[in-house]
Amino acid sequence: MENKYLDIVLNKEKLSDGSDIFVAHCTTLGIASQGKTMDEAIKNIKEAINLYLEEQPELYDDISAEMPSFSVVELNKNAKTTNIVR
Repeated sequence: MENKYLDIVLNKEKLSDGSDIFVAHCTTLGIASQGKTMDEAIKNIKEAINLYLEEQPELYDDISAEMPSFSVVELNKNAKTTNIVR
């Protein structure tokens, strides 16, 4: 069986009480999860993806077999792009 890959976006956000939370969003399937750490957020999004695909197994065929690429854009305080990190 060939491997398939999904795009996952991780963002560190602040809750209303000021504590950090990591939000994981699967852009391909349009689902999200979260965790108190990056590892927990990744673990939770994997679980969410597995549950989602159990309910809709036909979507597995639409998932790409190509490894996704990514870029990280660095901003300065004035929201000006300073660097693109790959």
